[in-house]
Amino acid sequence: MHPDLETRFDYDAVFGTVLNRFAVQAAVGYPLTFTARVDRRARCSTFATRLACVELACLNPPDAGEYRVFNQFTESFSARDLAEWVKRAAPVDVTIESIPNPRVEKEEHYYNAVTTKLPSLGLKPHLLDDAMIQSLVETALRHKDRVNFEAIRPTVNWRSTKSEVSVSGGAVGA
Repeated sequence: MHPDLETRFDYDAVFGTVLNRFAVQAAVGYPLTFTARVDRRARCSTFATRLACVELACLNPPDAGEYRVFNQFTESFSARDLAEWVKRAAPVDVTIESIPNPRVEKEEHYYNAVTTKLPSLGLKPHLLDDAMIQSLVETALRHKDRVNFEAIRPTVNWRSTKSEVSVSGGAVGA
């Protein structure tokens, strides 16, 4: 990939993917932070797989009136498992830190995500591996001078009813 095209790498606490967050945190020496939750979540780990999912959906349009849902994931990991994997595979020293869960939900609950439609259309996923993790951390290392540390720090607390909104350079309590 041409370096001029490396323009977007979401790692913030709201919209960033956990893997991108961990890559950036590793690159700048920030502890890989996750909540103590141990449950697994479905993940579509590679950009190539996400593009393949979109391509398959486009090449196989629904019949008139047909409603279809594609669960676009290929693997499942807990954040803790992913943090441990990044720590092992990253080309830099990494620390891990558990933080309080800001969500208002059970710490553990039944989760049984299933994906059948895309594999039935021929999806051949590119699964996450050490080389992909190393590549993500190396990308973050090349651009670590552009990392906004305030975006790394989790700021959303679902237990609080007050939000701070920036207006014309100031903060307004909502």
